[in-house]
Amino acid sequence: MKNYVIMILLLAVTAWTVVAQDTPPAVVEDFKPSVINQPGKQFPQVNSEGRVRAQISAPEAHRVQLDISAVKYDLVKDDKGVWTGESAPQDEGFHYYQLWVDGAAVPDPGSLYFYGASRWGSGVEIPAKDQDFYAMKDVPHGQVREIHYFGKSSNSMRRCFVYTPPGYDQNLNTRYPVLYLQHGGGEDETGWSNQGRANLIMDNLIAEGKATPFIIVMDNGSWAMPRMERPAQQAAPPQGERPRQGERPAGFRSMAGFAEGFSKTLLEDIIPMIDANFRTLADQPHRAMAGLSMGGMQTRAITLANPEVFSHVGMFSGGSYSLEDVNNAPGFKEKIKFLFVSFGSRELENRRAGFGGDPRENTEALKNAGMNTHFYVSPQTAHEWQTWRRSLYEFAQRIFK
Repeated sequence: MKNYVIMILLLAVTAWTVVAQDTPPAVVEDFKPSVINQPGKQFPQVNSEGRVRAQISAPEAHRVQLDISAVKYDLVKDDKGVWTGESAPQDEGFHYYQLWVDGAAVPDPGSLYFYGASRWGSGVEIPAKDQDFYAMKDVPHGQVREIHYFGKSSNSMRRCFVYTPPGYDQNLNTRYPVLYLQHGGGEDETGWSNQGRANLIMDNLIAEGKATPFIIVMDNGSWAMPRMERPAQQAAPPQGERPRQGERPAGFRSMAGFAEGFSKTLLEDIIPMIDANFRTLADQPHRAMAGLSMGGMQTRAITLANPEVFSHVGMFSGGSYSLEDVNNAPGFKEKIKFLFVSFGSRELENRRAGFGGDPRENTEALKNAGMNTHFYVSPQTAHEWQTWRRSLYEFAQRIFK
């Protein structure tokens, strides 16, 4: 009898342990409206765990889901036809999201809209421990100007946004360096000022004396490579055989083709237009290029091919420069004053870096070869805007010194 009682107790404890392990942790009920909601809208909300809670009235819908970070979460309908639900904890920073209503993807009517994934959609901000560096503060502020111009190379009207630092309109005898800053795939020229907070990052850095004031040009680098113009795939050289001096490897030519359309627009239209209309220091030592993801890949291809145009280079989550790239790009090693490469820590953990080997090792090899390089890792972030905000913050402090 005693052994029987002990056995029953053990089974009960085991069953309770299994239930406890399968029961999800309770959601912390300290949700607050996201700081990038439309005025007066209470949803979406974010709690201290980084969970996002969405709510929408859809009385006739049969299924509603919150879609964020490539995961869909079912919402629950109440007796008034209002659907509510929340996500798992998200990384700090900005995230795109959308709602699915009976299979149709729609923006959340409560959030402001941002251009990403090739459409205008919803965004939510998860408060970050280091959000002070891109916060709106009582400091002198620059301006983000919307510029329309005609691009001869594309035979079309184009638009870019130009950040001018505080004092630009008062210090009329001052000329400024320029950073050409590119967005990622599926985004456009609004990304760096809207999602990236580039202007606020610069305002705060300048106010703290951490960055040299410079102009930032944010243009649309979206591309479509014509199928007939795609560079022919070339066989790899036999093992041990290296390209001749001055000959660029097949991978370099492929990347150049990838960015060819935007490169022509940048060099023939955008830079001349900016130098003609703004008080720039219009020379290579005072011109930089950087970009995130696709924009980083474009930066890589364009700067390798044109080191006489840019002196400071930043590549955020877009691969890296190998020693072979540099050795086969005449003048790059000698003319580039500073080379910055960055990733989110989760990107490196998930091996999203790609493009020609380990980016940290590639960057270190260039440093050992005599180049001024810096490799930065954003802690606890992936292929997302918090990685790129932090990357710009680190990059901007190190250029034009």
